Amino acid sequence: MLGLLLPLHGIGGRGDLPVPLWLAIYSAGAAVAVSFFALAAFWSRPRFETTAGTPLPRTTRIVDNRIVRAALKLTGLASLTILLGAAWFGSSSPTTNPAPTWLYVWIWVGIIPISLLCGPIWRLANPLRTIAGLARRSSYRKLPAGIAYWPAVAGLAGFLWFELAYPNGSDPRVVAIFATAYAVINVAAGIVYGPAWFAIGDSFEVYAEVLARLSPLGRGSDRRLELRNPLAGLATMPQQPGIVGLLCLLLGSTAFDGISRWSAWGQLTGDLGRTQQIVVQTLGLATAVATVSGLFLLAARTTGSAQIRPGAVGSAGLPGAFVHSLVPIAIGYAVAHYFSFAMFQGQEGLLLATDPFGRGWDLLGTDGMRIDYAFLGTGLIAGVQIGAIVFGHVLGVVSAHDRAAELFRRRQLRRAQYPMLAAMVAFTAGGIALVTAT
Repeated sequence: MLGLLLPLHGIGGRGDLPVPLWLAIYSAGAAVAVSFFALAAFWSRPRFETTAGTPLPRTTRIVDNRIVRAALKLTGLASLTILLGAAWFGSSSPTTNPAPTWLYVWIWVGIIPISLLCGPIWRLANPLRTIAGLARRSSYRKLPAGIAYWPAVAGLAGFLWFELAYPNGSDPRVVAIFATAYAVINVAAGIVYGPAWFAIGDSFEVYAEVLARLSPLGRGSDRRLELRNPLAGLATMPQQPGIVGLLCLLLGSTAFDGISRWSAWGQLTGDLGRTQQIVVQTLGLATAVATVSGLFLLAARTTGSAQIRPGAVGSAGLPGAFVHSLVPIAIGYAVAHYFSFAMFQGQEGLLLATDPFGRGWDLLGTDGMRIDYAFLGTGLIAGVQIGAIVFGHVLGVVSAHDRAAELFRRRQLRRAQYPMLAAMVAFTAGGIALVTAT
């Protein structure tokens, strides 16, 4: 995480756990396993593939109103302008410039609750989509065949590298360079390829759309808003190789984030020079992502040893068929890793906003106020971390089982899922160890 903000991230060590670490790991793994066997016994048919939501015509009219949409676009544009302005022209110190906190906490972490609560709202406020739309064209170039979501994966990899592997990722000027370059690239691509680009190329929009699949609010087949079972919305996720890469990248980077906070990792990298540190951090990040990706792909493809119903799997194969089950796991990991960080450092973003350009202002009247570290106890933080990981994995097991019920015949249903169950239990145990070990 940000070098400056790292001490705020996480609960500090296993001593903060309300129960011993080994008991937390065994209990969490058992909860996932018990959920699987209960589902195997009582859930033999897919339930989410054809589940219809409850239409919300009044909400649809409000959200689709021109005034509301214009307000969302203006909010997005204003947010981007203030972020870039503070990053470029504010203080050069991350302790007094709010731009790093706004990017890494308010935007990156804030995407999670916004998308889960409000559904696919990010695209309506996306300032890059709005700016590209100002350059109206009669026709756009067609997106390259087979591009899938790989541009979004590449952009996300770059962002996570800056956040986790680059030593000066919290430097306001580094934030300014990254945010500006990211905006210019995506706006230019949006002008060339049209609005379709942002659905596959803008990493933040694609990430928000993936999260919004688990929201109780979504768009039905008629494009109207509806209230739905969140897991039914999750089942509609596109089965594309790029989505598999995106989710594995998210899980692997979060795993590396946990590893990088271990004291052993700090001892390994603490005395390295700048270039050496970048190389080691980059290799660590790549290794974590490769490990998570390999485990998921192995589990998904081993699941294919059972006989699949004809025509049930798309072009992405079994990894694409089960990739939606990684979404609640990724959210659980994110909550576990970023909860205390967001609660504490999020306050700093508000306190620094009173003087965004380092001019000695006090726009919000918060000058002299400090972060309140006392309102969250370590026991509560540990409970949220473990609960988020276990709940996310249980939802992942439910989603994977429902998809398996569609793919496999009933007599093969339980046996076919054993590899995926093993991966889920491993992810659960590893996730708890990562957020609690020192």
